[in-house]
Amino acid sequence: MTAVSDALPPMPHPALVAALAADLDAADFRSEPLRRLWGEEEDDALGRGVREPLLRAIAGDSGVLATLGRLFVLGMPQPLASVAAALPRLGVEGLVALGLALVSEASDEIAPIAMIHPQSFVDAEGVGEWWIASDLDELALGTELPADHVLGVGGASRTLAELIVPAPIDRALDLGTGCGIQALLVARHAREVVATDISARALAFAELNARLNGVENITFRVGSMFEPVAGEEFDLIVSNPPFVITPRVDGVTAYEYRDGGLIGDALVEQFVRAVPAHLAEGGIAQLLGNWESLSQAGAGSQAASGLDRLESWIDDSLDAWVVEREELTPLGYAELWIRDGGTTPRDAAFDRMLAAWLDDFTERQVTAIGFGYVLLRRPESADAPRLRRFERVSQPLSAPGRALHSGLAAHDSLADGIPSILITAPDVTEARHYMPGDDDPSVIELRQGGGFGRTLSVDPALAGLVGACDGELTVTQIVAALADLFEVRLSDLWAELEPRVRQLVLDGFLVAD
Repeated sequence: MTAVSDALPPMPHPALVAALAADLDAADFRSEPLRRLWGEEEDDALGRGVREPLLRAIAGDSGVLATLGRLFVLGMPQPLASVAAALPRLGVEGLVALGLALVSEASDEIAPIAMIHPQSFVDAEGVGEWWIASDLDELALGTELPADHVLGVGGASRTLAELIVPAPIDRALDLGTGCGIQALLVARHAREVVATDISARALAFAELNARLNGVENITFRVGSMFEPVAGEEFDLIVSNPPFVITPRVDGVTAYEYRDGGLIGDALVEQFVRAVPAHLAEGGIAQLLGNWESLSQAGAGSQAASGLDRLESWIDDSLDAWVVEREELTPLGYAELWIRDGGTTPRDAAFDRMLAAWLDDFTERQVTAIGFGYVLLRRPESADAPRLRRFERVSQPLSAPGRALHSGLAAHDSLADGIPSILITAPDVTEARHYMPGDDDPSVIELRQGGGFGRTLSVDPALAGLVGACDGELTVTQIVAALADLFEVRLSDLWAELEPRVRQLVLDGFLVAD
């Protein structure tokens, strides 16, 4: 087990945090100014874990922005005098009192024990940027991460942020908040947000980040899973839970930020089974997770895919929309997460850790591990038709949160039948493929430019219907005209088209007028 951090958690004293925010603002400590300071190519290299080009670009620059960049973005010690000049309101003593740095009098330097990164975001209310504090990363530490490491804004955080359904709500819950990024995002369209985590260290960073960015409608509670909110209901529950599957053996680090301490995918199962009790009427839960495919589900049982197992955990009273983004082999999964913790094949521990992961998967008869998104909703009416959608989507996604929101609205609109007038969505295009010398296309495709970026093969009748949906004619009138054109009975054509039109509405190719 990797040791926990020697550094104490931050102390988010309101007056000191306000002084730090004022100093960062005065220095224009934001993404674009920093990127201009050290260069676009250098900034991209840092995103890949390479900082030497950036250091070369600002070598000899003792200005305020360069000093703060080295101190907070790179996690490097800086001269006391330079830091004092860069943070005139907070001062060196204030930075130490916040638990973000330590003074080394022997070397006349101040060493950071936390990082602060500018983090841009875009949502329905516009473009903005926050300062997000977190523990020093492996590049700054030069070693494997401590077990209680508090992660900054990583790829999974950004993924979940893009998925959140954008709608005004009253109460929200961010379960497993980490550094607090999801709580900050949700707080922009919620009256109240409760942020929980099993790690008091993570909650200290999350509270610091809320104060640093002037967000006041978030409360913080320590505890595991739903224990801190027993008996409470929410309109939105978001979670990037510690779902990573880790073998329970000595020598394999269980990182608090990614490992929930359970066997296999039991944490995701626990969340899915417990969440219905905390969803208000019309409430939505969204989370990221892993699910295992098994060669057998138990003694005498048949093999079970991960999606089928996940579906069996979901309460029948809920709407469910699950998107599996990728599926990894046990070997691929093990390599991914061993490297994520800072261990590479060059390290002596790599082979031992890999063997532990593969032994665990073999013993539990795991054949593959899926990763994806789960959306659950408590319908406002007990009599409403249920949405049960489990799909695999591998193509790049554009604004998936809006696509999920639209998909839920489309499902609701179909409860009383297909709307009488439909309009082709503005991001839909048609492509026709011809064999040389043919007058008729061999393949007709409808392509979606946004949302889930779907591509569907359609026949001439369905392509004709979509092409005619401009708001001028009803669906019935369009189908009647197509029946005359193709010289088929109207009832037969509609029987063929009706389920496919419903699917086009659900997928966002057609929208109600």
